[in-house]
Amino acid sequence: MTFKDLKIKMVPNNTLTFLAPCISSRVGLGILFLLISQFSFAQKKEQIGNETVNVVKPYTPKISDASKVKEVGELDDEGNTKKEVVKYTIFSFPVASTFTPSKGKAEGVEKEKQVHLFKNYATLGLGNYGTLIGELFVNHDLSNTDYVGGMFRHHSSQGGIKEARLDDRFYDTSLDLMYGSNQKDISWNLDLGMQNQIYNWYGLPVNFANTLSLDDRRSLINSIDPKQAYTTISLGGNVAFSDGIVNKVSLKYNHFTDIFNSSENRFFIKPTVAFDVVDSAVKTDFIVDYVGGSFEKNYLNNVQPLKYGFTNFGVSPSFVMLEQDWTLTIGAAIFYSLDNQNSNNKFLVYPKFNASYKVVGDLMIFYAGAEGDLKQNSYQDFVGVNPFLSPTLFVAPTDQQYDIFAGLKGKLSNNVSYNVRGSYTNERNKALFKSNIHDENPSNENYEYGNSFQVVYDDMRTLRFYGELKADFSDNVTFGVNGSFSSFKNASQNEAWNLPTVKVNSNLDFNITKKWFAGVNVFYVGERKDFTVIDFQPMYKKGIVTLKSYFDLNANLGYNYSDRLTGFIRANNITNSGYQKWQNYPVQGFQLVLGANYKFDF
Repeated sequence: MTFKDLKIKMVPNNTLTFLAPCISSRVGLGILFLLISQFSFAQKKEQIGNETVNVVKPYTPKISDASKVKEVGELDDEGNTKKEVVKYTIFSFPVASTFTPSKGKAEGVEKEKQVHLFKNYATLGLGNYGTLIGELFVNHDLSNTDYVGGMFRHHSSQGGIKEARLDDRFYDTSLDLMYGSNQKDISWNLDLGMQNQIYNWYGLPVNFANTLSLDDRRSLINSIDPKQAYTTISLGGNVAFSDGIVNKVSLKYNHFTDIFNSSENRFFIKPTVAFDVVDSAVKTDFIVDYVGGSFEKNYLNNVQPLKYGFTNFGVSPSFVMLEQDWTLTIGAAIFYSLDNQNSNNKFLVYPKFNASYKVVGDLMIFYAGAEGDLKQNSYQDFVGVNPFLSPTLFVAPTDQQYDIFAGLKGKLSNNVSYNVRGSYTNERNKALFKSNIHDENPSNENYEYGNSFQVVYDDMRTLRFYGELKADFSDNVTFGVNGSFSSFKNASQNEAWNLPTVKVNSNLDFNITKKWFAGVNVFYVGERKDFTVIDFQPMYKKGIVTLKSYFDLNANLGYNYSDRLTGFIRANNITNSGYQKWQNYPVQGFQLVLGANYKFDF
């Protein structure tokens, strides 16, 4: 149906009758309302006959004509269906770029040339008194873990001391070989060493053979052969573990002899166990220390030999506690000393206590402690201190019951450090060097004319004050000075033989230019006491002798010709003082050594 088919019939009483059989009631009501509004104004007040009027008019809808849809229709549009999840990947490929950025230029900073560290070096020096100094050190890597090395040293002098009436030459030659390996879990090395030392007992007393005629005196002196030679063969090693309770193990064996058929064996082994308990580090050292030897003759007695032997078994546990500015180390050392010759066995316990407190950070640290130890003495160790001993000694360990100490250390500035310490030590069987009896019997051994030393033992207490100062003024100048003052109290001996009460040492090293460098060393040793016994017919005399203090000034000057070659000159005892380090043993005067050092790689 179209709007043209719409018919409206006029009836009396101004009533409109709709003839729209095919229009729905809703549309009909809308049209009816529209027509009523229009015809109400256009109708004339005259009688309208009963006729049919056809009104043809296009339909113009308005907003008010629309009615709301009360039902939600179904949407079947494809665009309203559920969205699918879309997965995608990006396919990228390089694209050549023609863009070339300009490089920025950093500020120029001069880099110092890294100093090459050479693995090997050789040193040779010659000086007055027929002095010869030689050193050679070589080291070679066999692989990434294994290496071998060797060290040769020689120092000798042909003598020439003005006051010496016997041969005063000496030789000291040593050779050390090593083999080692540094692996991930274990590091170890083996050492084999040999040393030969030749000294002469040239220290005859000043009044030696004064009672004899000039010819007899010369004859007696010329008959003395003062030569003594020492030979050392050593074998040792170290093993360190990166994991496990056993931290490291050290062991060493020494065989020491002289030309008078003296012989000594020394064996030392020290395993160390370390582990952590809560926040404390616990460490325990196990020690087995054996020394045994013999001397063919006794002093002034050619019949009775001397034998000695001691085995010390020890364990030393300790643990470290850290608490803010405090550090505490608490432990003990327990030893069982076995006298293999006299069956005089001892059980000994020593303290091992250390504490430190940071009073003002690293600028001032207070420390204190009490320690004790059983020190195993040996013929070889004694010779290392005094080579003019007679081969007629009794060797025994020293029982250091305690060493109580306290002090301050720290920094006065970033470049200046200090250490001040006071200690009080109590020792039993402290070993002291003392002159042997002066005898002039022509049948004596070459060391029995008052020109050798013996070892005596005494219980001694020592009060010592020590001070040290170190300063690095710059990369080119370093300075250091240290000194100690000691007071000794003996139980049976009259004095602490040959121990000085005052010792001072100072050194200054500086670089003059990049090529030139120099150094100065000064040391002072105070008075010492010794004892002289003159016992032969017709003389007998004994008494305490005071050895004068001495001052020694040494200097060195060097020139770095290249990274490999360095020349040097050393001057010792510049004051040309013939002081006596040991009674009747004056030292060489002014000594000058000229030499060179060469570093290289294979």
